[in-house]
Amino acid sequence: MRPYRDVHQADVLVFGAGPAGIAAAVAAARRRQTVRLIELQSVVGGVMSCCPGMMLGSGYPCGTSVGGFFEEFVGRLFDHDPPLAERRACDLENFGDEVVYDHEYALSLLYDMLREAGVEVLANHLPCRVEVTGDEIVHVDVATTRGVEPFSAGVYVDCTGNGDIAAAAGVPSQMGDDEGRMMGATLTFFMLGVDWDRAFPPGFDPYFTQYAERGIAAGRLPRTMPQIYLLKGFREGTVFFNTVTVTGVDGTDPRSVAKGAQVARRYVMQLARFCREEMPGFEHSHVADIGPSLGVRETRRPEGLYRLTAADITAATKFEDGVVACDSPLDEVFRDDSSSVYSHEAALPKGEYYTIPFRTLVPRKIKNLLFAGRARSVDLKAYASGRGMPQCMVMGQSAGVGAAMANEERCTVQQIDRARLVRELVREGVNGIGGGRL
Repeated sequence: MRPYRDVHQADVLVFGAGPAGIAAAVAAARRRQTVRLIELQSVVGGVMSCCPGMMLGSGYPCGTSVGGFFEEFVGRLFDHDPPLAERRACDLENFGDEVVYDHEYALSLLYDMLREAGVEVLANHLPCRVEVTGDEIVHVDVATTRGVEPFSAGVYVDCTGNGDIAAAAGVPSQMGDDEGRMMGATLTFFMLGVDWDRAFPPGFDPYFTQYAERGIAAGRLPRTMPQIYLLKGFREGTVFFNTVTVTGVDGTDPRSVAKGAQVARRYVMQLARFCREEMPGFEHSHVADIGPSLGVRETRRPEGLYRLTAADITAATKFEDGVVACDSPLDEVFRDDSSSVYSHEAALPKGEYYTIPFRTLVPRKIKNLLFAGRARSVDLKAYASGRGMPQCMVMGQSAGVGAAMANEERCTVQQIDRARLVRELVREGVNGIGGGRL
């Protein structure tokens, strides 16, 4: 075997360039840390790139922005001349407002924010081995087409969504329900050239249930599609579909994801043809921007210092170390083909919210690792809330600030002064935490 090249050093290594990872990298770099952001795909954005145009939902608990990185990001889109995003009420109950945007400009803005902060972005880099000595990560081997090289840092931040770094470092985790079933994965797409007035008449059913039933009865749609969820895109005449869902996909297994994507793409074309031929306003439309990969909702739930529970959510618990506010429903997507209905159960009393504690992002033992975003320490039911991109952004921001603090204070991540961390996040514009109310 060829010997290693020199170890690539950084103060903070962030793995996964989705909403959480980008926010973590920018937050750490703004605190004068040298930051490398490692992404296995060829483009940053995470769900924003694998599901182009996916709405930024649940960013306005109780009608107020979660603030922080999310508010800065969407604010720059809103303030562009002409505006590149719009805040709208979600058609689905219990979700509040969401942000629709021009996804190409939004991805470019994310690149701009990383460049401005001085983050080194390393795309097409695949973490393949985590070296741990005692309770500390020593380095992470990363593969590219040029070979395998080690990367080392003071603190490592796992924003991979699947918790890959945490798992490889030995952090215990859970996956799925008692039978190991995980929520279905979705392949999103747009249709262009839609007549909005005819497609979305007053009082329309956001799930277009009657059309779905007709398509299934005629054998034109799969029986796993009793609802057709679609909504207006940012540009006139565009419609975003968050409909085609495939069960039995293990998001940690590339072969499983690839197989699911093949099935889903076939369903996309079936649905698009059905819409053109049967649904008003779609007669002259065509498909565009099919996601390059499946949007995976659920994989590992790593074990942290604290596990957020559904009871914490329904009690509207506001933790002393809460880092982001949330009032999103328990957004459950079916786990097998016996039930193909989405559930958006209200989790909180009207006008209330809870906060996600920083301890859910801190492992019990590994001294120099944090995780943020979809992979966090929660029970199965709580996992269905708080996984929206705005929450992931602010969770990532808190992990980035925490990583910088651990390096500055020369302490383990378990020893981070959480009260000081919350004060720093409030100073950075995060709302509804640190004793403040939304």
